[in-house]
Amino acid sequence: MAKNADDMGSRLQRAALDLFREQGYDRTTAAGIAARAGVTERTFFRYFADKREVLFGGEAVLRSALLRAIAEAPEQLGPLDTLFRSFQSVGSLLENNRPFSVPRQEIISATPALQEREQAKLAALADALAVALKARGATELQSVLAARTGMAAFAMATVAWLEHPQPGLADRLDLILLELKTMFAAVSPADE
Repeated sequence: MAKNADDMGSRLQRAALDLFREQGYDRTTAAGIAARAGVTERTFFRYFADKREVLFGGEAVLRSALLRAIAEAPEQLGPLDTLFRSFQSVGSLLENNRPFSVPRQEIISATPALQEREQAKLAALADALAVALKARGATELQSVLAARTGMAAFAMATVAWLEHPQPGLADRLDLILLELKTMFAAVSPADE
């Protein structure tokens, strides 16, 4: 049963992407997506709350994988290293989803309402990551700073990778983590 549910959700997502690309996001309706997928509008709403959610349906899977990776990270890692380790752990998930993610990102980048929705989803994910980091013993401030900074870096690396696949996502994340550590370690003249 779960396989059929996954198949139907994927079918609806493919239909939505096709329609968004053909006629634009604003002119596409949930009824049109359902018709393209060969199902009723009622079936569409069993899988997605609205047409925006077709593009954000994988968020729960990503969240779960990231939270699991944080919980399983070695205890000696600090908050930022733990977070980036969790980002690296979802690389194959993102790579496997790339054929959907590339056109998805193009649609989001061209649609202000979707950009706002994406920012809200990223903020909620950062909040969940902060809670997970705090559960590992980081302070509230460390947890929130690491999660918000890390989530912004992860989003930036992912979008850049979707637009240009080389260097790969893992390399981009490594470079960003190194840059963040270098930046945080730098002492300004006022601090001396």
